[in-house]
Amino acid sequence: MKQGWIKRTLPRSLYGRAALILIVPIVTIQLVVSVQFIQRHFEGVTKQMSRNMAREVSFIVDQIDAAPSLPLALQDLTPALSALAIEVAPTDQATGPDRRSPIDLSGRFVISNLYAQLPQLVSVDLRGDTPWYEVAKQLRLHLKTRHGDVEVAFERVRVSASNPHQLLVLMIFASILMTVIAFIFLRNQLRPIRRLARAAEAFGKGQSVPYRISGANEVRAAGSAFLNMRGRIERQIEQRTMMLSGVSHDLRTPLTRMRLSLSLMEETPETEELNRDVKDMERMLDGFLDFARSETLDDPEPTDPAALLRGVADKAVRSGGVVTLGVLPDGVSVPLRAVAIERAVQNLVNNALNYGASCHLSLDVSDKMIRFSVEDDGPGIPADQREAAVKAFNRLDQSRNQNRAPGVGLGLAIASEIARSHGGVLRLGDSGDLGGLKAELVLAR
Repeated sequence: MKQGWIKRTLPRSLYGRAALILIVPIVTIQLVVSVQFIQRHFEGVTKQMSRNMAREVSFIVDQIDAAPSLPLALQDLTPALSALAIEVAPTDQATGPDRRSPIDLSGRFVISNLYAQLPQLVSVDLRGDTPWYEVAKQLRLHLKTRHGDVEVAFERVRVSASNPHQLLVLMIFASILMTVIAFIFLRNQLRPIRRLARAAEAFGKGQSVPYRISGANEVRAAGSAFLNMRGRIERQIEQRTMMLSGVSHDLRTPLTRMRLSLSLMEETPETEELNRDVKDMERMLDGFLDFARSETLDDPEPTDPAALLRGVADKAVRSGGVVTLGVLPDGVSVPLRAVAIERAVQNLVNNALNYGASCHLSLDVSDKMIRFSVEDDGPGIPADQREAAVKAFNRLDQSRNQNRAPGVGLGLAIASEIARSHGGVLRLGDSGDLGGLKAELVLAR
C-alpha cells in the first residue's frame, strides 16, 4: 500500500522507465557537483580574494588617517592608488544600505568578508547603476576616516571570480550532450523490442508480418523463441485445416453415392428419413469446412464494414428472414479479412433467425475497434452458459431448439475464432430492445 503511489507515478513503458533510470543519476550527480562547486568557489575563493583586497583598502585607510589632511593623503597616495587600480574620493553622501543584484550569488560572501576585515566600513555597493538582472563591474565601499568619509572604488573581479558560471555551464552542456547520445543509443536498443512487440501483436490479430531478429542477445533469444512459436502455431493451423478439409472431402464421396442411390429408390417414409440424414451430414461437413477456414490467415484488405453488413442483411432477407438495420457509418475503410468477417456475421445472423423470428443488425466504428451487433427475439442463452456456447461442437439444447436449428454447434465457435484472429472477441449478452440474445463481434483496428 505504501508503494502504490510510486508504481502509479512511474512511467508504464519500457522506454520511459529506461529514460528515468538514465536521467536520475545524471541529475543527481549534477546537483552534488554543483553544490560542492558553489560552496568551494563562492565561499572559499571569494573569501580569499576579498581578504586580499581588504588588506589593500585597510592600508589606504591607515595612510589617510596618518596624514595631516585628506587632500594631502590623496596626493601622497596617488602613485600607490594608480598601481593598485583603486579610486579614492571624499564623499558627503548619506550612508545607505548595502546593495547587490539578486542574481549576484557571490555578493553575499563578499559583503560579509569585507565587513569582517574592515572595521571602518559603512556600506557596500555591488550594484551601482546596473539593472537587477546584471552584475556590476565595479564595487564601491563607503568608509569612515579621521578626516571624513571616503568612497573607495575598484573592479569587482578583484574580490570574486570573473566567470564563476563557466564550469556549471560546461557541465550542463556536456550532460545534455551525453544525455542526447544516451537517448539515441537507448532508442536503438529498444527498437528491436518494439518490433518484436508489433510482430506479436499483429500475429495475435491474425496477421503474419515480416520480423527479422536483431538487437542484444536477450532480445535475439526472445525473437527467436517468438518465430519458433509462430511457426509451430501456423503449422498446427495448417495441419488442422488440411485434416478437416481432407476428412470432409473424403466423406462427400460416399454421401454423394448414398444420395444418388436414394434418388433411384422408391419414395417411402424410410427413404425420406435417410434423405434428411444425408442432408444433416452434408450440413455437418459444411460446418467442419467453415470451422477449418475460420483460422486461415489471409491478408487483410481495405473493407467498408457498413457495406459488408448490408450485404449480409440482403442475403438474409432474400432467404426469407426478417432483418432490420440500424444507422450505419458511411465512408469508413478498415483493413479486414472480408470473407472471414462476412462468414462470422452470417453465422450470427443465421443463429438469430434460426432461434428467433427477427433480428436487428448495427455497427459501431471507433479509432480502436469495430463492433458488429446482432440482436434477436429468441429465447437467448443463460449467462452461466455463454462461455460454453462459443466452444466448438457444443450445443445448448436447454435454451435453443435443436429441431428448429439442426447443426453441430460450430456457428458461434467459428465467429469466435474469426474474432480472435482479428485480435477481438465475441461477446454474448441480453438484447435490451428485442429481449433475446445479443451477439457482439468486436474487432481490433
